[in-house]
Amino acid sequence: MPHDPHLIDCRTLAAVSDIVVFDCRFNLSDPGWGERVYREGHLPGARFADLNRDLSSPIGPTSGRHPLPDAEGLACKLGLWGVDRSVQVAVYDDAGGAFAVRLWWLLRWLGHPAVALLDGGLQAWSAMGGDLTAGLPQPQPRRFEAHVNDAAWVTSAELVAGRAENRLQVIDARAPVRFRGESEPIDRVAGHIPGAINLPLQGNLTADGRFLSPGQLRARFLGALGERPPHAAVHSCGSGVNACHNLLAMEVAGLSGSKLYAGSWSEWIRDPQGSVARGD
Repeated sequence: MPHDPHLIDCRTLAAVSDIVVFDCRFNLSDPGWGERVYREGHLPGARFADLNRDLSSPIGPTSGRHPLPDAEGLACKLGLWGVDRSVQVAVYDDAGGAFAVRLWWLLRWLGHPAVALLDGGLQAWSAMGGDLTAGLPQPQPRRFEAHVNDAAWVTSAELVAGRAENRLQVIDARAPVRFRGESEPIDRVAGHIPGAINLPLQGNLTADGRFLSPGQLRARFLGALGERPPHAAVHSCGSGVNACHNLLAMEVAGLSGSKLYAGSWSEWIRDPQGSVARGD
């Protein structure tokens, strides 16, 4: 495994045999697309994890668009996919990790830190000449025991309290035009949580879709946090998925302890009392 436990490069992945790989490709505008392209070709042995079906719960009356999945239900699926406490996991997509980071974070939430994102994703694998297959894996079921860490995320109520006490800093991973409220193609209200800082997830990546160096990422997030410690950071996006990208980037940078606002913007705007900011 690589020195950085949170990222794995293509050559290392190709050389490791005892690892379980997950394809997490997804398209918000076409939810069935990820599984279709997975069946056309994926990394050898990769299982497919669907964002809506596997990595989220059904939308509730006060939830965001991608509520956290039931922990025991996900643990059962992981066992059927051949994952237990002894297994190293790698996750990938074709969007710079924007969707695969969801499973990266969920595994850590369930107490399984042995998970890494494929740096550069499917594009880097293909550029290396890595094989793709349409063959479906036949995992040997195992027993995955969840050890849930609910201190890793915050509810809307906890975020409100933390903001009121000036001890939390929201970092929003969405594109600037959505953060500023100039365009909102997905959610019914445009804008951002008052006091939030916008650090789009794309800023964590090089031009070829790989993560910046730890030093570069550290400078990026320390510049945003100022005097606040890393554990004051709470990551948000549209629905709690892309926000995990900034959380991963902080871990790569050695800035551990930040949290996820699981409901994110799509849950925040469900509350009639939730204030909305626009502009920078």
